[in-house]
Amino acid sequence: MFQGIQNFVEEFLDILKTPLFTLGNTDISITSFLLLCFYLVIIFILARTLRQFLRNRVLSRAGFDSSNREIVSAILSYGIGAIAAVMVLQTIGINIASLAVLAGGLGIGIGFGFQDVTKNFVSGVTILLERKLKVGDFVEFDGLEGYVREISIRSTIIRTLDRGDVVVPNSQLVENRVLNWSYDSFTARIRVPVGVDYSSDPVAVTEALLDSAYMEPAVLLNPAPKVFFRGFGDSALNFELRVWINRIDDRDPIISSLNFIIEYNLRQQGISIPFPQRDLWIKNPESLRNGASHKTELPALTPLNSEGQPVEPASRPLPLRDLLRRVAYFEHFSELELRELIEIGYRRRLHSGDVLFREGDPGDSFYIILSGLVEVFVQKLDKSLCELGVGEFFGELSLMLSIPRTASIRAIDETMVFVISHRGFEKLLHAHADLAENIVQELGKRKDELAERQDQLRAMGLVGADEDDKNPVEWVRKRLKRLFKLDLDTSTW
Repeated sequence: MFQGIQNFVEEFLDILKTPLFTLGNTDISITSFLLLCFYLVIIFILARTLRQFLRNRVLSRAGFDSSNREIVSAILSYGIGAIAAVMVLQTIGINIASLAVLAGGLGIGIGFGFQDVTKNFVSGVTILLERKLKVGDFVEFDGLEGYVREISIRSTIIRTLDRGDVVVPNSQLVENRVLNWSYDSFTARIRVPVGVDYSSDPVAVTEALLDSAYMEPAVLLNPAPKVFFRGFGDSALNFELRVWINRIDDRDPIISSLNFIIEYNLRQQGISIPFPQRDLWIKNPESLRNGASHKTELPALTPLNSEGQPVEPASRPLPLRDLLRRVAYFEHFSELELRELIEIGYRRRLHSGDVLFREGDPGDSFYIILSGLVEVFVQKLDKSLCELGVGEFFGELSLMLSIPRTASIRAIDETMVFVISHRGFEKLLHAHADLAENIVQELGKRKDELAERQDQLRAMGLVGADEDDKNPVEWVRKRLKRLFKLDLDTSTW
């Protein structure tokens, strides 16, 4: 019996060693074939492990970013894997040179059979080397939106906002248009369309939309939000609010928040958002009027509070347009000019106790209080001078003449101020040449204060020789021209 088992084993081993086919000058048996497959599986596993080790351990500690880690780890792992496979073939006894003829003969068949695999492979190498798409990028492709999670040689994994992983062949990413929102940075612009009733005031709508933009913390102040009048719709005046945000992948919650704020502000201003409507024309209105029954008047419904008393309607905030007209320099502005001024400025929110600026700071902005209350104080003397409320403005002289602040401003309550910066004011002066003369005329009513400020600047060495003048009003003219680069002839003023 033992002899029979021994004979069976010997015959089985002979079968394993029996050549199945000849590859080049080497006979391939079942044993060598299984051994080759075993080695190739081990090489594949080791190459994949090496790639993860390089990407997550070595290269991350070396300071490589995620995209470079992906490229370097892929190239090194595949390169080492290819070298190891060649070494295994040589060890088994397969002459690589002898495979050239076989490879040439099978090349056409393999090319047709694996053309998609080859195309994806080449596309994967292209993506990794060109780096137009990187791990972590936020992309939009073929109705798909998400983050690039992994780039491999054959395919790319995109994780959607719903946290689903989609495997996309690399050839599709190379051959089709891909919107990469984060190619340079995640900062991008979003658009919020708004339709209002035809009876609405476009300037008031612009103001309400800009107010809404500045009330959303995720909206960037630079570049500043913009409002565009898109046209006349069937049932509405169509506007569009355009704002910039730091993270484009957060646009959905930001747009939702803006919509809530816009609806609230429009309602506070009494501006309605219309619904699609159609006019009904009656061919014979007389017959309808003659057959109408007696109409009963219904009493108007008045909202009551918990004590049964009528509720007074909430007072609307004073529009910024009206607040700007309180400033002497802008009181004669037209509706369109006021709208331009509203767009040039921006809003700034102050919490209770926040200091807007201190004495000695550069005078680079002009402020109008939209809501809240601020205190004017002198820090050196620890003395409070006055309080300013809604509609009052300050800082215009420092802005126009580039004079250091003479007092500090601190918020007493939650406060919102409208700000016109030096850059915005310069843009305004260039757009309205007559505004500079209006400012000079208004400032000329404060000659004593101008003379005092002029002496302070002389003492500080801040009055240029080309602008110095004994007449403080003429000095103001020359200083405005120099500070804001105005192409004006002061000799004709």
